[in-house]
Parts: sequence; structure tokens; C-alpha cells
Amino acid sequence: MTHSTPSPEDPAPQRNHIRSFVLRQGRVSNAQQRYYDEGMPRWGIVYQPALLDLSGVFGTHAPLILEIGCGMGETTAMIAAARPECNFIGIEVHTPGVGSLLKEIATRELNNLRVIQHDAVEVVRDMIAPGTLAGIHIFFPDPWPKKRHHKRRLIQPAFVHQLALRLAPCGYIHCATDWEEYALQMLEVFSGEALLQNTARGFALRPGYRPQTKFETRGLRLGHGVWDVIFTRRPAESAATAR
Repeated sequence: MTHSTPSPEDPAPQRNHIRSFVLRQGRVSNAQQRYYDEGMPRWGIVYQPALLDLSGVFGTHAPLILEIGCGMGETTAMIAAARPECNFIGIEVHTPGVGSLLKEIATRELNNLRVIQHDAVEVVRDMIAPGTLAGIHIFFPDPWPKKRHHKRRLIQPAFVHQLALRLAPCGYIHCATDWEEYALQMLEVFSGEALLQNTARGFALRPGYRPQTKFETRGLRLGHGVWDVIFTRRPAESAATAR
């Protein structure tokens, strides 16, 4: 599937937020570059400030899950392979990770996964219509551990509100982190969003659809913690009452 690049005349959207990532010149392997070059025209979606035509992107109508920050793509691909009844869009900014994810799509022959290489805040704002997402995954986002950098964290009230608006009623948002202090912030921010309700009393158990990564397994063996936060979109009448 080929997606045309916006013309130079298209107005660039105003960036009025602090980025939660830093673009680094990471080494791109020959394999990653090859899968990137071959895969982006087929499975890539070009960012543009216009709502996605989901039926045109996938050719099917199915519940849509958005993943923000796919890393090297293995977990994203594993989830998409295990849930063929859903469509997935993964957002990742770093080229080595995008290339690896495209390799996973090709080798696993996944028809239900597409990739956007762009700032997730702008993708959500400009390309995802309200009420269209069945779920949102944000697994192990950069914790920006230094206090002076907390403003760069992705999980902030304004962005969480935009995410909540794009969930269908009873759709879910699932975050996971191995930084307890960030987990507590996530819990506080989500609890403060009137459109959302917690699925647990505090933190949730890791659901079966989220694979335990090698990195996570090693950390748990060393005594490190991992915290899952899962909230759902309230029905419209419940959200109005909550406000």
C-alpha cells in the first residue's frame, strides 16, 4: 500500500508542545535499511494534517489499536500476530526501530499492522478522529528520570485528554513502565481525567496480550519492578456525571 507524500505547498502544522523524544543518529543496519526502503511504501503511512481514512489504509473494518513508541517492534508484532481480529498502527520516530518493525511485518506476513514515523502527539492530534480507537498501548516510554526533564514525559494531562477523546466508549489505554515514580505519575494523571476510569484498584496485573520482553524478564530477575496502568473510556453519560 503506497501513501503519497504531502506536497511542499501543504502548510506545516504548528508545533506547540515539548517533544518527549530526542532524535539520535543511531546506526541503521543494512537489513534495517533494506526493510525500511522496501517496507515503508507498502506498510508505512505518511504523516499529514488530515484524518486517516482507515478503510483505505487497511481495506477492512476492525477494532483499531494505536501503539505509541514501538521500539524495535518485536512486541508490537507479537501482539498484532496474536490478535488478527484487530488492526494496529504503530508510531515510532527512530529509523532503526521502524526498519526492525517493518522486518517483523514482512517476515510474519502481518496484514493488520501499519507504521507511522512521526511525533505521536501530532499524529493523534491531526490524524486520529475522536471515538475511533478500541485501544492505546504505551509500553515503557522514556521516563526522563531527572526532575528538570519531567516536562518532557509523554504522559501529561493535556495529551492524556486528547488520547481519551479518541477512544471509543469502553476503549482502553494501557501503559507500562519500569520506573515506579513515573508509574505513580501515570496513575495520578489518568485518575484526574474525567473521561477515564481505572480497571483496577491502583495498578493492574499484566494482561496476557502484553508479552513479557527479554529486557523485562531480566529486570524482574534482578528485582526490578514493572507497573501496568490500564484505564477505560467511560460511557458518555458516565463521563458527563464525572465532570
